[in-house]
Amino acid sequence: MKFWSQTFLPTLKESPADAEITSHKLLVRAGLVRKLSGGLYTYMPAGLRVIQKITQICREEMDAAGAIELWMPHLHPVEFWQVGPRWTAAREIMFRADHAGAGRKAFAEPEFVLGPTHEEIITPLVKAEITSYRDLPKNFYQIATKFRNEIRPRYGLMRAREFIMKDAYSFDANDEAAIVSYNRMKQAYARFFVRCGLKTISVEADTGVMGGSFSHEFMVPAEVGDDDVVYCEESGYAANREKATSGIVAADLQDAAPAGTIEKFPTPGAVTIAALEADPYGVPANRQFKTLLYIGDGRLFAVVLRGCDELEEAKLGSLGFQLWRPATPEEIEPVMGAKPGSLGVARGTIRNPSALAGVYADHAIRLIGNGVTGANVDGFHLRNVNVVRDLAVTQWGDFRSVQAGEPCPKSGRPLKLARAIEVGHVFKLGTKYSEKFGAVYTDDKKQSHLMVMGCYGIGISRTMQAIIEQVNDADGIIWPWSVAPWQVLVVNLDPQDPAATEVAIKLAAAAEAAGADVLVDDRAERPGVKFKDADLIGIPLRLTVGGRGLKEGIFELKWRSAKEVRKVPLAEAGTVVAQVVSEASANARA
Repeated sequence: MKFWSQTFLPTLKESPADAEITSHKLLVRAGLVRKLSGGLYTYMPAGLRVIQKITQICREEMDAAGAIELWMPHLHPVEFWQVGPRWTAAREIMFRADHAGAGRKAFAEPEFVLGPTHEEIITPLVKAEITSYRDLPKNFYQIATKFRNEIRPRYGLMRAREFIMKDAYSFDANDEAAIVSYNRMKQAYARFFVRCGLKTISVEADTGVMGGSFSHEFMVPAEVGDDDVVYCEESGYAANREKATSGIVAADLQDAAPAGTIEKFPTPGAVTIAALEADPYGVPANRQFKTLLYIGDGRLFAVVLRGCDELEEAKLGSLGFQLWRPATPEEIEPVMGAKPGSLGVARGTIRNPSALAGVYADHAIRLIGNGVTGANVDGFHLRNVNVVRDLAVTQWGDFRSVQAGEPCPKSGRPLKLARAIEVGHVFKLGTKYSEKFGAVYTDDKKQSHLMVMGCYGIGISRTMQAIIEQVNDADGIIWPWSVAPWQVLVVNLDPQDPAATEVAIKLAAAAEAAGADVLVDDRAERPGVKFKDADLIGIPLRLTVGGRGLKEGIFELKWRSAKEVRKVPLAEAGTVVAQVVSEASANARA
């Protein structure tokens, strides 16, 4: 057991001015963390205890799934990243770590970087250590500090520059075995979050800069989430917005025949979708082709959507570019022949079509059939533009952002949209990294093959805050039993009274003997202060002794998640405390 007077729990009555969301406010008010600078936090004693419990649950589930724990450096020689497949993109969110001596000139390129993840470190390690199929499969993991150069750190631990993460990396002999490893990790993640008391949704996700063939995110529904989840309760379909698709284009849709000859018409000053919708043109947004120009790895490319749709920029990752960004008017006009607002991809209208890396069209433009697009002449558009006959499409794909109410791709029922917090992510990487680093093995016929990889991350510190965001009330945090800093709080209302102190110690000992972590509030504070702190910190079970109750031969038992207070005779203290603690522990393990 621990006494309040022997630890450090600096609670606050008011929320910090820079805390925007409930969980961030409670992290600070409950004395779990203290801010050092933007995105940098010290874990105070109670917060560290929560982190340690989450970490232990994670370690148990990783070990049970066959993963092997190790520890890798946080400081990475930059050449490892330069060999890897994502240096150009990843360096934008990385910290460089050079010599700090005043007499030494800084290099233009970093000597070292701080690791946001460790694919570039684990892959050459495995290459050097594993050469035979007999040593596969292997899955290595660590629970360690990571670094990300967040331009705008916010929401406490949600968007921090330094954070705690579990990262794991699997190596298999073939794709089928890699899928087995992937599913084993996915199942372990589900068990981990249940044990932490979190309700999560597993959603299909974009692979992003990590690459690979597919991935899933584990999301915690929350109004202040940093991502959108698109889902259907009837079919079980769930994906983040960056990956979500809908059944808006029927599989048996027939392409529309041309409605007439293309006509060029003047549209002076009409350079937006809304302007073409207005008089005198009156072209609905869902009858317009929206043409967006991007630069991908140094080359211009076009994306075509319906005028009523928005581009989901992350979906451009499927095109194979390492880096992409919106093109500037100065980059667009020499190739297209016009400025933004009068652009299109109708055949024969682009000034220099060979300069385009491609024209990528969203499937939903087939719903237009015949519509209006820019003429690539400033102040002019084209009507009667037929999708099949007139548009020079290099590749079709899904590039639009799905909206709530669109049909589910599985059931056809209306899709729903909810905000959520990402707490875990699993990727099937394939051979992207093993190819770059030459991580191969020899089979039983002495033939060499690339190892097939997967990577798996859990935000340990983010999980702590996500729990708070999901389970709190007006008075403070409501910790699940499994991750609470202490599971039982014994409140001694009369710490100067030897009789009250003796009973408090006996209650604490009984709870501890039953397997609980116990904190005894032995402060010389008013009962109201003690109760407010107890609710704020959120310890699951409160046992109160002293005052009138002690004279009546009872103590009070109250769960943080309930309003009822149970009065228990002191003669039954040992039995009752042992029973409720044992039941809570069993429920947490179930």
